[in-house]
Amino acid sequence: MSLSNSTREKLQQVSTPTIATCLFKKGLKNQFIQEVKPLQLGKPTMVGEAYTLRYIPAREDRNPITVFRNADHPQRVAVENCPPGHVLVIDSRKEARAASAGDILVSRLMVRGVAGIVTDGGFRDSANIAKLAIPAYHNRPSAPTNLTLHEAIDINVPIGCGGVAVFPGDVLVGDDDGVMVIPAAIVDEVADECIEMTLFENFVLEQVLEGQPIIGLYPPTNENTLIDYEKWKMEQGK
Repeated sequence: MSLSNSTREKLQQVSTPTIATCLFKKGLKNQFIQEVKPLQLGKPTMVGEAYTLRYIPAREDRNPITVFRNADHPQRVAVENCPPGHVLVIDSRKEARAASAGDILVSRLMVRGVAGIVTDGGFRDSANIAKLAIPAYHNRPSAPTNLTLHEAIDINVPIGCGGVAVFPGDVLVGDDDGVMVIPAAIVDEVADECIEMTLFENFVLEQVLEGQPIIGLYPPTNENTLIDYEKWKMEQGK
């Protein structure tokens, strides 16, 4: 089942903390990719299905720089085959001493309409990547080519990224706080629930800024809170 436009639009309106709480309510506690941050704050929320690339430790006899001449090199193939609207997710084994990719490859993904790129390693040319329109997330900048430490070995298989299991087709949502992974089977219901959670949190924040105390308001243990919320929604036309 592919990600619908409706669900994509809903997820673009919610935050990763809200998604994290929603998934926690469903028993999923480990869906936030650890030690990964956006290269540039303030970009539109990244939403897309996972298309994965897996690295293993490089071995010198297999990874001279000449391997990039091979038309079937997995890193290059992944860049050319990641579908538009998807997110390229790279398993770099949390190893940022060598780059997962650089600005030329990320620019190619952007031009092809890919929704974003995420690695638990690092990017070279990170200052240039930060200026691109495509959202990009990594651990930290890294100058050496990936061949010094990584061998690209598998495309679009289950991977680990930042301590989270990522399966092809899972939906990634990224904002200034980081990246959440939503299992594909529940993405529609998560999007619906997060829209409602966001609406309620907007109401709560408005109440707090007007001086209301938290107890009884958030969570809404005071029955008047939900009455006031429904009245607020009507006034907002929601």
